[in-house]
Amino acid sequence: MDGLGRTRWAIAEGWIPSGSTGPAPAMTSHETACLLNAGDRDAHVTIHLLFTDREPAGPYRVTVPARRTLHLRFNDLTDPEPVPRDTDYASIIESDWPIVVQHTRLDSRQAENALMTTIAWAE
Repeated sequence: MDGLGRTRWAIAEGWIPSGSTGPAPAMTSHETACLLNAGDRDAHVTIHLLFTDREPAGPYRVTVPARRTLHLRFNDLTDPEPVPRDTDYASIIESDWPIVVQHTRLDSRQAENALMTTIAWAE
């Protein structure tokens, strides 16, 4: 399965609500990048965030082991800085090995939760 995916991805839409309803952590409002590495070597991934009215943040660094998936909540990214809540952003994801990226958001500010998902754009 080597070569499944791409090495550069973009998620043009990002926004983490500051509020949530329901039990944490399962029902905490969040953004997630689901990273699939179907290949035979670890993928070293960097993420940069771009904002409407400030300089970019990053790089955030993660490793996706060979033949594994990583569901990375942007809420959990803290180094070099936490991802701000209630703030528009986009993300650029680069990997040294082909991966597949899917974007998911859970907005649980109301009892009627909203969930959306889409495949990120790849180059």
